[in-house]
Amino acid sequence: MIPPMRSLTAEEYVEAFKSFLDHSTEHQCMEEFNKEEMPNIVAGHKAEHASLLLGDSLAGVDLKMIRILQAVHPGVPIDNEIVEPNPQHVAAYKELVNQAPDLQNVSFVWHQLTSLEYEQQVKEKGTHKKFDFIHMIQMLYRVEDIPSTIKFFHSCLDHHGKLLIIILSDSSGWASLWKKHRDCLPATDSGHYITCGGITEELQRLGVQHRVYEFPSGWDITECFVEGDAVGGRMMDFLTGTKNFLGTAPPALRRRLREALCQPECSSTRDGRVIFSNNLSMIVVES
Repeated sequence: MIPPMRSLTAEEYVEAFKSFLDHSTEHQCMEEFNKEEMPNIVAGHKAEHASLLLGDSLAGVDLKMIRILQAVHPGVPIDNEIVEPNPQHVAAYKELVNQAPDLQNVSFVWHQLTSLEYEQQVKEKGTHKKFDFIHMIQMLYRVEDIPSTIKFFHSCLDHHGKLLIIILSDSSGWASLWKKHRDCLPATDSGHYITCGGITEELQRLGVQHRVYEFPSGWDITECFVEGDAVGGRMMDFLTGTKNFLGTAPPALRRRLREALCQPECSSTRDGRVIFSNNLSMIVVES
């Protein structure tokens, strides 16, 4: 008997996400953005002190951003607060910090909370701290009320502060998959199908200034088409938000999704490999 389809647990998502990172240029894309644009973005921060709030963090990316801030403002103390609901991500972040000898002037506060729980906590305690820099990297897909979340975190910016939102680009294969082939995705994935355009519309409604930077990224999904391949199975789990998608989805659904992934608006073929477009938009919002 075929088991029923179900959504990934938090632990299963971490495993599927790792498979995605191992076969994509997501982090390299963010590093390119950090190298080309971040120094100018954080240059306007006041030189005496800096504070950061990092929502749903990626530890390695976070620390690189902190080091850029240190390089732009050497010797400036940095207060860094992290909002991250997944205990495994929090543990990995703490381990990286413990191994980093160059962060003596950086303080860390971890909030093992969702962004909504953090917002509720701030409002209940009446401690509305202001931050010079806030980032939300690939997190708005799982937020219940996206406009309210953006509005809250924007309200947490200090004068001349910046809010960085990293989200999938409208030119990505994800955008096409969600727009044209949503019937290929199982109902178990509870995420929001939102890309850069949806976020900038909300920012326009809020009347806040923002700038969008586009960076190309790819994801090698060749193994998704190899029957019985364990890596391909984890990739499909990540794509669909479903545990063991290839083992529990009806054959027709598996076939439709694989066909959709091969469409030119989603993927390209290079040297016999199928590369899914994972282009990212970096949206910098002014206070």
